[in-house]
Amino acid sequence: MELRDQRPGNAQQTRRKAVLLGSTGSIGTQAIDVVDAAPERFEVTALAAGGGQLDLVARQAVHTRAQAVGIASGTVEELSTAVKGGAAEAGLSGYAPELFAGPDAAARIAAWADADVVLNGITGSIGLAPTLAALEAGHVLALANKESLIAGGALVKAAARPGQIVPVDSEHSALAQALRAGSAAEVDRLIVTASGGPFRGYTRGQLDRVTPAQALAHPTWDMGRMVTTNSATMVNKALEVIEAHLLFDVPLERIDVVVHPQSVVHSMVQFTDGSTIAQASPPDMRLPIALGLGWPDRVPGAAAACDWTKATSWTFEPLDEEVFPAVRLAKEASASSATGMAVYNAANEEAVHAFHEGRIGFPAIVDTVAAVLEQHTGSGELTVESVLAAERWARNAAQERLGML
Repeated sequence: MELRDQRPGNAQQTRRKAVLLGSTGSIGTQAIDVVDAAPERFEVTALAAGGGQLDLVARQAVHTRAQAVGIASGTVEELSTAVKGGAAEAGLSGYAPELFAGPDAAARIAAWADADVVLNGITGSIGLAPTLAALEAGHVLALANKESLIAGGALVKAAARPGQIVPVDSEHSALAQALRAGSAAEVDRLIVTASGGPFRGYTRGQLDRVTPAQALAHPTWDMGRMVTTNSATMVNKALEVIEAHLLFDVPLERIDVVVHPQSVVHSMVQFTDGSTIAQASPPDMRLPIALGLGWPDRVPGAAAACDWTKATSWTFEPLDEEVFPAVRLAKEASASSATGMAVYNAANEEAVHAFHEGRIGFPAIVDTVAAVLEQHTGSGELTVESVLAAERWARNAAQERLGML
């Protein structure tokens, strides 16, 4: 997907209308912070969330004056009651957005007509339908939901016009910025950085004894349970490698992972002349969120810059693929079949749940993914139906295996 030279819209002169999917999550709440800090640049016209935090959804709707609000779980009546209560509390009489509820609510919000950019901050492959809906509606897609691109693969790429998808993950935002330094023909390698998570330097034997609480103690980022656990297993980094491959059309064998515990250099591009361009900033998701919403223009003051008046050290080390095989496994899964990564992701989600329920040890998460992939026979044509079928099969296969462990 060509990204570097595309300039959708004119963000410097036009107030961009944004739709937020996953509004109550980490990405969504920080996106509202970005919008609040730059009201001359952005406004929220619609938002959607899972529905587990109905009061927060209502407060966000009232705060942003969103035209439409959707929840995946719950009813329109429940949402209406919450929104009316929030409006009354804020002294906003007459506020009555269009409301949606149910499994298709996020996709309907993603296709909301009065929008320029849709930020997909949903966690998991359930973000695939909203991703496709946003693309089909012609909106710019600021993509934080990596799973939809990874599971959908060629489907998502086929639905997107050049420049329509803008990455929001800090690593892919960094790559997009660094890629501006040269042409596609001049790119040698992409280097995706990883913090190493809470278990950097552990042996396989030490991983056998780690607890869910330890896995959730990420040294740098504050994320939800699934993403934080994926960071600890390096599954999250594996998904990011596949996402980089799909976003930037660089072969998997030319994408490397390097461990950088300080999480200041977010990723790098190595060019054919030996030059490496890195994007560096203190860990703060508001920067890539702001760039995703405003791409290709930067938003002044989006986040703090590095303080070059203070002494500091950055270190880099290779990933131990014997202890953390998730990246290698993902590359193999991606090459195996069109639905290989859908199976990888679904099996991983089931194994993560089992780990947090105390049914398996930490290393068994990736071991389960490997075992399910070994059973997978692949499929021919890639369609939404084949992706969903592969995911259902993988979840059943993972659950069956996990029940025997």
